Order: sequence, then C-alpha cells, then structure tokens
Amino acid sequence: MLDSKYRKFRDAVAAFVPAGRIITDPLRLLAYGTDASFYRLIPKIVINVESEDEVARILRLAHKDGIDVTFRAAGTSLSGQAVTDSVLLRLGEGWLGCRIYDNARRIDLEPGIIGAHANRSLAPFGKKIGPDPASIDTCKIGGILANNASGMCCGVAENSYKTLEELRLIFADGTILDTGDDASRRAFREKHPEIIGGLEDLRRQVMAAPELEARIRHKFKIKNTTGYSLNALVDFEDPFDILKHLIVGSEGTLAFVSRVTYRTVTEHAHKASALMIFPDIRTACEATIILKRQPVAAVELMDRPALRSVQDKDGMPPYLKELSDTAAALLVETRAEDKATLDAQIATIKAALAGVPMVRDIEFTPVPQEFAKLWNIRKGLFPAVGSVRATGTTVIIEDVAFPIERLADATLELQGLLEKYGYSEAIIFGHALEGNLHFVFTQDFGDPKEVERYSNLMDDVTAMVVDRYDGSLKAEHGTGRNMAPFVEMEWGKDAYRLMQDIKRIFDPKGLLNPGVILNPDPKAHLKDLKPLPAAHEFVDKCIECGFCEPICPSKHITFTPRQRITSWREIQRLRNIPEKSAELAKLLKAYGYQGDETCATDGLCGTRCPVGIDTGKMTKALRADQATDRQKKAADWVGGHFEGVARTVSGVLTAVDAVHAVAGTRFMDASSEALHRASLRRIPRWNAQMPKGLGRIKAEPVNEANPLKVVYFPSCIARNMGPARGETIAPLPEVTVRVLRKAGYEVVFPKGMGGLCCGQAFESKGFVAQADAKSAQLEEALLEATRGGELPVLCDTSPCLKRMQEVLDPRLKLYDPAVFVLEFLQDKLSFVRKDKRVALHVTCTSRKMGLEGKLLELAGKCAAKVVVPEDVFCCGFAGDKGFSVPELNASALKTLADKVQDCAEGYSTSRTCEVGLALHGKIPYRSILYLVDECTA
Repeated sequence: MLDSKYRKFRDAVAAFVPAGRIITDPLRLLAYGTDASFYRLIPKIVINVESEDEVARILRLAHKDGIDVTFRAAGTSLSGQAVTDSVLLRLGEGWLGCRIYDNARRIDLEPGIIGAHANRSLAPFGKKIGPDPASIDTCKIGGILANNASGMCCGVAENSYKTLEELRLIFADGTILDTGDDASRRAFREKHPEIIGGLEDLRRQVMAAPELEARIRHKFKIKNTTGYSLNALVDFEDPFDILKHLIVGSEGTLAFVSRVTYRTVTEHAHKASALMIFPDIRTACEATIILKRQPVAAVELMDRPALRSVQDKDGMPPYLKELSDTAAALLVETRAEDKATLDAQIATIKAALAGVPMVRDIEFTPVPQEFAKLWNIRKGLFPAVGSVRATGTTVIIEDVAFPIERLADATLELQGLLEKYGYSEAIIFGHALEGNLHFVFTQDFGDPKEVERYSNLMDDVTAMVVDRYDGSLKAEHGTGRNMAPFVEMEWGKDAYRLMQDIKRIFDPKGLLNPGVILNPDPKAHLKDLKPLPAAHEFVDKCIECGFCEPICPSKHITFTPRQRITSWREIQRLRNIPEKSAELAKLLKAYGYQGDETCATDGLCGTRCPVGIDTGKMTKALRADQATDRQKKAADWVGGHFEGVARTVSGVLTAVDAVHAVAGTRFMDASSEALHRASLRRIPRWNAQMPKGLGRIKAEPVNEANPLKVVYFPSCIARNMGPARGETIAPLPEVTVRVLRKAGYEVVFPKGMGGLCCGQAFESKGFVAQADAKSAQLEEALLEATRGGELPVLCDTSPCLKRMQEVLDPRLKLYDPAVFVLEFLQDKLSFVRKDKRVALHVTCTSRKMGLEGKLLELAGKCAAKVVVPEDVFCCGFAGDKGFSVPELNASALKTLADKVQDCAEGYSTSRTCEVGLALHGKIPYRSILYLVDECTA
C-alpha cells in the first residue's frame, strides 16, 4: 500500500503516462525490481518510460516531492546499482535510436539499444563500439556508459570514457542538456550556473593541489570504476567536457542519459588466438608483463582451479586434465587488418616469449571455429561455478585490479585469502593485460555465519588491494552498493570529498539512486541481501543474470524467464510462512497470467543461459502439478479418441471458414474479439489467417521393388490444418508427397495415422502421462512402418520432430524437411533458383536442434535472396497460444512486418507458427517444402 506521498506522485504521473506502464502490484514490483546483483530492494512504483519527455516530467515531479528515483536498462549490473525501494524507471520498448555517420567514425545511440546490436549495425563498416563487456549480448548502452563497462579487449584505451563524444542528459530537476548543441549548452549555463561554476571550481582545487592531481592520474593508469570518474577533472578544462565525462561510470546518480555519441573503433578482419600454458601463476603473470609490450588485443589469465572447473566440459582440450595443480593459462588474441600483418604479429609474440618457461608450445590458430573453442574455455568459467553451487546459495563475482608489475604477488595473495576463508570452489580469472582479476565463489546469504564469513573475506580483500597494492576495488563492474562503503578507503579523504561535492553539484537533494557509489554506512554492503530459496529443480541454479531476457517472446507484455524464476522463488518462500497466506494467494493469482499463461515454453532461454536453464521446463512441470483429476481424465479421453477429436477440430475449422466466407473478415474479427474477452480468454481468438480444415490423407500403393522409400509422418497439425482463406495452394501433406515422388521416393504412411500424435500438444499443457502414452503409440507405429528403423522418417513439423528425437526409440532415423531434402533429395532433384526475395523463420525447435544453417542452405538453393529477420526468435504462437493468448504472438512479432516488407513470401517448418507469422508479417508464410516444390523438377 502506497503512502500519501507516493500516491500523490503516482496520480500526477498518471496524467501523462498510460496506466498500463505504471506498476504498483506486488508481484510485478518484485519481478521488475530484480537485477543481476545479490541485493534485493522492492520498489514502491515501477514506471516503464518511453520518451525523453516522460523522464523529464517524472523527474520534475520527483524533485518537487522529494522522491528518490533509480534508472534501469537491462538489469545485468552485478553490484546493486539498479535496485531501489522507491521509484524505478525502466526503459520501455523505445529508446532504440541509432545513427551512424562521419564515415562510421561516430555513432549516436539511445540507451535502450543492446551493445551487440550496436556492433551489428557497425559491422558492415568494419567498426564497433569500444566497450566490450562479457554481457554485451544482453546489456544496453545506458548501462554500459553508466558503469563505464569495459571487457576483455577494450582495456582503458577504448572504454566509454575514452571513446565518448557527446551526451544528451536529463538532470534531477528535469533539465535537458545536449552537450553537442551550442544552444543547449548556452541555455544550460544560464539555468544552472551552479553546476558549471561548481565543476570549474573543483578543477581549480585539484590543479592547485599537486599531490591530489597526481593521485588521480595514478589511480586511472589501471582499470578503475570505484567512485566517480575524477580523471575528468584533470583530463579536461572545459566544464562541459568535465561534466559529460563525470557522467561516465556515475551509475545513474548524477543524471539520466537519453543519448550517447561514441567514436567507433576498428573491428579487425583477421584474428588469431592461442592458449598458453605455464607451470605456475607467477610465470603466467610475468609473461603478461612481456605481452603488454606486444601487438596483442587480449590476454586472459586463468588459474588452475578455473581450468579444472571446465576441463570435463564438451569441446575442451584433453590436455587440460593432465595439467599440474600449479599450472595457469593465458588466452592471448592478436588482431590485424590483413593476413600478412597477422602472421608477423604472431611471430613477434612468439619471439618475445621465447625465454619464458612453458608447459606446451605456443600454437596460434586463425581459424574462427578453432579459436572459438579456446574462447569457450574462458566464457565457460563463470557458468561452471554457477552450475555446481548448492541450492540457496548465490554466485558472487568480485572485480579488482592491480598494477600489472605486481599482478603475480597479488594473485597469489588473493588465492591465499580465498583458501583462508574456506572458499574451496573459488576460481580466479581476468583481463591480465590490465591487471584486472575476477574471483568467483558461491555464497549463502541465508545463514548469519556465512554472511560473517563473507564480510571477513571482503575486509581482508579490500585491505590487501588498497593497503598493499594501491589497486582498484572495482575495475569494471561499477561501485554500486557492493563497494560504496569502501570508496573513501581506496581514494582517501581529499578525493572522497571531491566525490561528495560532485554529487551535491549535480543532485543537491540526493534523489538520484541514493546509496549507490557514496554510502556512509560501513555495513551497507551486507544489508538488503537477496534470498535465493529453492523454487524448482529445473531453475534452482538460476543466478538471475538476465542473459535470457532479450530472446523471450513475452518480454514486452509480462515476464521474462528471470522474472518468472524470481517470482516463483518468492512464492515458494511464502509457502513456508503461514502468516503470509493472504500475500501468497495474491501472488499466485497474479502469477497465473504473468508467469504461466504467457510463457511460450519455447526453451530458447536455455540457449542464452550461462547454466543452461530452460524456464519452459519449469512452466510445463508446474502445469502438470496443477492439473486436476478432472483435467487429466479429459486428457485421457482426448488421447484415447484422438482421431475423432482431430477430425472434429478439422470440421470446426471448415465450418468457421464457411462463416468467414459469408460474414466477412471485419465481422469475424470484431465478434471473435468480443467472445474472447467475454469468456475471459477461454474461447480462442479467431484471426484472418485461421486455416481451413482438411480431409483425410489417402495413402497410395507402395512399389516394394523401389529401394527409395521414406516413412512420412505428417503431424496432427499438418493433417488437419489446411491453407488459409484466399490461398490457392495445395495442403502441406500433398505438397510433401509431391516433392518426395519427384525425387523418386515411395511414400509410406504409418498405420492408424489419424490417431497418432507425438505428444507435444499434451506435454506443453502439463499432461505428461498422456503425452508419453501418445509417444509410445507413435513409436510402435513408426517402428513397424520403418521395419525396425531401416527406413528414414520425415516429419514436416519441427516442434513435433524435436520431441520425437527426445523420446522415441533411437533406432528411428528422424528428419526435418530441410535436413531430409539436403541429405536424400538434392542429388535427385534439379533446383532452379528463383529471382526473388523470401523470408525465413527458424522455429525455436529448429534453433535448438542446430538447423538454422541447414534451412538457410536449402532456402538459398531456391531463392536469390533469403532474409532471416534480426531479433525475431520465438514467434510466440506456442502451439495454440496464438489463439488463446494472441497478445503473446503479437508482441513477439511486433517488428516483423517492417523487416519482411520487401519479401515475396516467408517459409518455416511449423504450420501454427506460419499462421502467426503471416498474420503479423503481412506476407504469406508456408512450409519450406512449398519453396522446394516450386523450385525443383
């Protein structure tokens, strides 16, 4: 319940922000308020903001009413800088502006763009942005700049601070400044002379204090994101240059960034990598000092526990298991504009290390597939610790930096501290070229003794880093709440006083992200720790990093996988607290739509998750747990009478199509929407791409003398859903048979085909026993039809094929359309590439089966140009959810029409997906077998 101050604020905001973007219900506050850190604060209000004007007006209201505000981009920050118990402003679906100019030497970016997407836009020009954090496929520009995030290659030379050109900012009182616009600068100077004058005064103070100036310059010779970017005061004279560089790494405590202009950096076309193995960590660190002077782009250090954590994973070099207990590795990459230069650089690097003891000879590889395997060692380290942690514990990754010449001593001392406090699972790795180490360990914050152990470790670590090595307590992950109590310890009183002055100059009321970067509470880092109670066996390894979110089809309407897991964890926690039963009931009711009904269970989240979590498995398991006896009996009946039920559905589709023919699209659309709403979504929502029903498939006699035979299993969807109204094409089974016979194949249908089903439709709704029964029935029929697995089986629907591959007898050789055509038919068919542009949708299951390349290859044989729309992953149709929860499909494909508008038609491998794709893409979508049929003879 909001108090009067927040109610007044919410009501004022509601005058210009739609109610649907102002969140105050408990479940969504919890879910949307969670970030990747190990801190938990639940906001009172979450507002999804869509424009600069909205942010400015909200900040003006907050400034007037004295309300704290925190900003959130992707929520991948690790140090607690994006959580709040006040008002959280989340970037909405907008903020995607991007402009490349000056021969791609500059790029304007709005804060909602994912870092990897910015690089994708720059790739045709051979450019990229400087910062390269490990989370670049998920984190957004706003967070990259606010944290001064760097990464494996950019070091301190190409981070946000060094590649920044201009900023567009909104200050705590709602004032907007564009540092690249003379008129805006003049207006800002007139309105806020105290800010400009204050910054000029701070610079004078620093330059008049030689020891302080030297201290600042010294601290930024290595990576440092502890506190504010005080180097701005010594690097620049112009107050606007100082201002914009102070914003870098300020973590939302000084202003909101609505646009950034970066100078781009070169993305070299030629690269080579080598995994160098050394007898011990000291030798590896000493080799790093040599490599610092060589033409290398990245040097990643890994200690023996780090290498041991991944040595048993698939694709790892076998020799990792044979290394001694003291061994260490450097993963080195060099880059160049051409091959000759690359070869010369490799020779130079090898010569420089000629006298350094090595366990193995240095072997560079320029082959992308080979060096990708080497980098998978480095990328697998963090997940390796996460995957073995105990339920209820979290994974902590701390981030420090040392002068490179003292890296060996510091690393050994850090290993000793981890051993002293019993963190036996801890690993150390990092960006050795910059003296930057990450140490990863698991931690239980539910036990006071464990919290004390963590506190003691951090006390010793901070003392070691600061007192003995004069290093950085935060090198690239931001100060956040985690290191805020130690900023003065690292910097000293004079520099800390400068930071306090900076905060007062920008935000005199202290309303922007309070408690972050500067926090007088010496124990702040031990408060508001996030609980991670057991939720479900399928998701208990989740560390809430958020890497799954960009690929989720429901991300813009309800929850992402991270938010589903966060919510279900809280629900499970409350189950053990009897006095919280009323609160539990509210969360469970809200979770029904937010967490369950809008989950497509597509499993693509597992492809992005560092520990491979498929949240859809949890959703299906929960559906199974919640299924009533009555529902199970109904599912039993449907399974036992499947052919009759399927024929009934087909008949209904035919009848609905007949009504459509008479009543027209407008009437059908309006009446269907009314019925769908009135029935509380129980009646499926009709759409204009609703397929007609189909008649029975008639099998033709098989020529037993022909050695070319295939068992064709049309899915129940393909058997009963025909083309949509207005389409003059043949049904998919007819087209499939035609393609097979063109290639000279005899087509064998399994017996009792009308009653067969792979079980996918049952499993997705939680009816596991019924799904398995249908799978067993199909398995028996296919084994008979294939003569015990002798003949190949073609299934026309990829989601069905995926389940069949997972649960059916391994003797069965199961193929999807693209693989079957390429493997069995292409040498028997004559392909004629059509001069047209077509779209290709790779279904979720095709992606998980690794078939994207096969689909592209086949489509490329048929069409001159094949378009795979960027950032369109799962279509959100999810079997029948396109009818029952159409908003999921609409949201997932919101951008599709613009991306395929120049295409003649689209192709895929799932009939239900094609319904939604055609509806929202506004072009016909069909099985890729239609394209093969059109382009072959």
